[in-house]
Amino acid sequence: MNTAEAKRVLETALLCAREPMTIQGMKKLFIDVDGGRHAAPGVGLDTIKRMLEELRHDWQDRGIEIVSLASGWRFQSRPEMKPYLDRLSPEKPPKYSRATLETLAIIAYRQPVTRGDIEEIRGVAVNSQTIKMLEDRGWIDVIGHREVVGRPALLGTTKQFLDDLGLATLSQLPPLGQLAEAPDGRGMAALEAALQENFDKAAATAAGHEADVAAPAADDGLNHDHALPGQQPRHEE
Repeated sequence: MNTAEAKRVLETALLCAREPMTIQGMKKLFIDVDGGRHAAPGVGLDTIKRMLEELRHDWQDRGIEIVSLASGWRFQSRPEMKPYLDRLSPEKPPKYSRATLETLAIIAYRQPVTRGDIEEIRGVAVNSQTIKMLEDRGWIDVIGHREVVGRPALLGTTKQFLDDLGLATLSQLPPLGQLAEAPDGRGMAALEAALQENFDKAAATAAGHEADVAAPAADDGLNHDHALPGQQPRHEE
């Protein structure tokens, strides 16, 4: 297989994939198997990386782009296509409650953190339903335990969180610097706004890709006018 043909195979696989593809997964496209053994070396990782960059260049003037995420590579629509795609699916991205965004922002920017750390920063108790919702959506997970009395769980974000934001690494989150330390809640407001902006952007650019971030549910922690079942009013969250 020559490079041009290999590039066409790679492009097709990425366009048809339902989930982001890793480079190791792409390598399987080019390995011939004979009797359970590799009959040919296939295409090297460096070649695959070069083809990905070529595909990025090939699609640079189109409405779809190829992007690198935390869990792999995929094609997605460009942000400027949002007004047109909205005509097919006019539902607006959900707005997450302040408590949910505060909790998620603290975990994302301060990880690893315990529930106690979050409560200390926010100044109010953390609703267990908020933590559970973030875990159920695959955005946060327990990544260890702090070696103190009671060994509280340490929380961190996941690859799914980055994928749903359209990011490859945490370093691509908005660089808020010392804003998180600002008085009178201004820093927290900046954290909330930055995450909500990224969720909105991801929902707009990931057209054609199913993601929980764009699927509201009855217990999703969204900013509804009434408290969810079992959920306390804002000042007790």
